[in-house]
Amino acid sequence: MSMLTPPGMGGKYRVTGTQYPRMRRTRSRGRIVASTVAVTVALSFAGWGTLQLIDTFGGRSGSKKANAAPASCRRSTPSATASAAKAAPSSAPSAAALPKPGAITVNVYNATSKSGLAKSTADALAARGFKIGTFGNAPATYDKKVMQSALLVGGAKAGPALSVVSAQITGTATKTDPKLAGTTVDLMIGKAFTKLSSDAQVKQALTALAHPSPAAGSTGKAC
Repeated sequence: MSMLTPPGMGGKYRVTGTQYPRMRRTRSRGRIVASTVAVTVALSFAGWGTLQLIDTFGGRSGSKKANAAPASCRRSTPSATASAAKAAPSSAPSAAALPKPGAITVNVYNATSKSGLAKSTADALAARGFKIGTFGNAPATYDKKVMQSALLVGGAKAGPALSVVSAQITGTATKTDPKLAGTTVDLMIGKAFTKLSSDAQVKQALTALAHPSPAAGSTGKAC
């Protein structure tokens, strides 16, 4: 069976059979699949790269690092806290280490221009159980030079005694003089002195000495 000459043949050739011949090459199915996969992979990499640029310049990576708690802010376990407490004993005197007033000798000196303060203060301390060694005017080193309520001076071993006497007067300062021996406390009455602290104030101060609050930085940085 003959068919019409296909267009473009110029009538020169005649085709026989039941179908026209294909005029262009059929694409291979494998090439089509490979091209599709290549395009998909390229688009995936392009999208991933875009996200990375957004994270870098948009600050998302930095925010994640900023939100992560540093190692120093992590909560300590009870066992670790207990171990640290044993390793670093408190320097504050305990209740048992604080001497009683009867075991403390105080010398009272008036470093102000007001007369009679040394005797009246010595009498008040004696009424609270302290031993009074002597009282009178302050030596020239301290006379008219103590601005606070009182200056307490003691030797290297007088630390606990200084703490107990300091609880009797609000606004005192303490000074350690290595030249002094024993635990006797020299009390220099200053310009800001008015009277001894009340019994409630003394009790509160002694309680704070016996049971000090944890230091502000002892538990690490706040998170």
